[in-house]
Amino acid sequence: MQEATTEFPWLNELNPEQKKAVMHGDGPLLVVAGAGSGKTKTLACRVAWLISKGVEPGRIMLLTFTRRAAEEMVNRAAAMVGSNVSFTSRVWGGTFHGTANRLLRIYPKAAGLSPDFTLMDESDAADLANVIRHEMNLASRDKRFPQKSTCLSIYSRCINGSDDLELVLERYFPWCAMWQKELKSLFQSYVELKQKRGVLDYDDLLLYWEQLVSDDRMAKEVGDRFDHVLVDEYQDTNPVQSRILIGMRKYNKNVMVVGDDAQSIYGFRAATVRNMLDFPKQFPGTTVMTLEQNYRSVMPILESTNLVISQSKERFTKNLWSKRIAGQRPRLVVCTDEAKQDEFVVKTVLEHYEQGIPLRKQAVLFRAGHLSDSLEIALTHKNIAYHKYGGLRFLEAAHVKDLVSFMRVVENPLDDIAWFRILELIDGVGHVSAAKAIEHVRVNNGDARSIGKFNAPAAARESIEGLGKLMEHLVATQGKAPASDVERIRTFYEPLLEKKYENSVVRKRDLENLEKIATGYRSRRSFLTDLTLDPPTSTSDLAGQPYKDEDWLVLSTIHSAKGCEWDVVILIHAADGCLPSDMATGDQDEIEEELRLTYVAMTRARDFLYVTWPLRYYHKWYGMGDGHSYAQRCRFLTDEVCETFDQVDLSRGMAEDAESYVQGRGDIRSRLRSRWD
Repeated sequence: MQEATTEFPWLNELNPEQKKAVMHGDGPLLVVAGAGSGKTKTLACRVAWLISKGVEPGRIMLLTFTRRAAEEMVNRAAAMVGSNVSFTSRVWGGTFHGTANRLLRIYPKAAGLSPDFTLMDESDAADLANVIRHEMNLASRDKRFPQKSTCLSIYSRCINGSDDLELVLERYFPWCAMWQKELKSLFQSYVELKQKRGVLDYDDLLLYWEQLVSDDRMAKEVGDRFDHVLVDEYQDTNPVQSRILIGMRKYNKNVMVVGDDAQSIYGFRAATVRNMLDFPKQFPGTTVMTLEQNYRSVMPILESTNLVISQSKERFTKNLWSKRIAGQRPRLVVCTDEAKQDEFVVKTVLEHYEQGIPLRKQAVLFRAGHLSDSLEIALTHKNIAYHKYGGLRFLEAAHVKDLVSFMRVVENPLDDIAWFRILELIDGVGHVSAAKAIEHVRVNNGDARSIGKFNAPAAARESIEGLGKLMEHLVATQGKAPASDVERIRTFYEPLLEKKYENSVVRKRDLENLEKIATGYRSRRSFLTDLTLDPPTSTSDLAGQPYKDEDWLVLSTIHSAKGCEWDVVILIHAADGCLPSDMATGDQDEIEEELRLTYVAMTRARDFLYVTWPLRYYHKWYGMGDGHSYAQRCRFLTDEVCETFDQVDLSRGMAEDAESYVQGRGDIRSRLRSRWD
């Protein structure tokens, strides 16, 4: 091994475990790469090693989850071996889907395809499904049939998870279970129409590749094109991708997969950790190597994360360690409620900023997008710029924009955009009817209340009358606190939300949070003004494109944070029901994935890790009520784990505040008595 190191100096940059993986000979290899252990570098060096030992680049297949990742690895390999990029670029590097398309173009006849088949994007596929949906008169049923996007999601889940429709509906789409028979007919027609038109959707690429290599003769012919197959992020593959790999290596066992079972968190996309756990069984004689040296986090953070993941029932055992021995211990911060949690986050972020850590090197992580709602408003008030990853920003979400539109038309009855948004939510009102209704309001001196008198189509008449009554209430409360307006609008809007959008439970929580935010405002106008101070500029995962001279705090769901790292990480809402999510604890597999999510969140931190836990969650945020519930600490933060944290209790002030309040009342009593002395 020393001779090889001298011959190839770039090997000196690897630690002993990485070097063993890179210089592995023939046969199946599983590399269990812990968080921050340099797996990308290891894969790039493996490609360089194979080429250096005489393997033709065109006979190496490198499968990654983004094309950019494959290009980066191949370019790094080119730099190591000192070859020109054109030589190294012959490596078959790319995503599973991209590689499938490339192979199916070579073997269309064997796959039963026309040589000139075309691909549909997700939008095209949904539109095609919608054509069939209408032809089958499914959109005109008394009870609302799933929207085209939902239909496509169900279909895709069945394909990628290799599950029966009945199981998928029962487990992931229970609100659509009543339509099982109709959905099955729709999907059958969908497949037939695709084949008739010679088009493939995204899922078909994997299906046809799988079928291609399920035939022994084709498995040998296709497999013989490659001396080595390498796969990145193997813990994120689905059952179809696993079967593709087995078919590709049926006659040549040179396969290397790299991944971390502890970071398998995409079950909602049909990815399964079983692919990685079962790899040694699927490929007998597998060599298993573990990368445990972490190049990211300080040792105190790793001590905590090692204990967290040790709770997993089935895993490849590994204990991450770092040469960065010193560092601040993670901190578990107990807060009175969400408002105190927001205060703590803002204060901590600014303190680290003053210490010289830019905002963009700090991140606030959370389990679900709606959990950052109140924090986003707090950051806006403090003029702290932020970008949110993982779905739309709260104020960009369609259902939030819907609700805000009701308030906008009261403030400005000539706001056609808001009117169209409201009116087209109602069954029986199309674009033409909505335009007539808006003209009706304009003719009636721009009085929003007049909408109730509009001569609407019969199917919409009752809803239009209800809308008129809502407008009467909103006009009557002009200039008053907006929280009660939000509550009244929710009563009218939520039945419409249930019909229009899937996953209505989560969306309703967003609206509850909007009601909470509204309590901080005295007038509807100031509320709407603040909501539009930082207008949405994008509907992509990254809200707005940053400029080079900008600095911003990162807000991210844990799923979107995977693969990233920051100097400072604050994990908020570490309370049971939020983490783990109360919607993902139906069985042991779901709980295991929630445990891995917690681990992924904590291992994103380089130097500072804070985990916050609000004690109270309020049900009402205004008026005379004080209804709330107490939260339990995240079940994965066991007493043993907590011993590795410095614990900060910001809820102690609750008792002091109460005592001070009682004393204050005593002073009032004395003053009242003294009045008659």
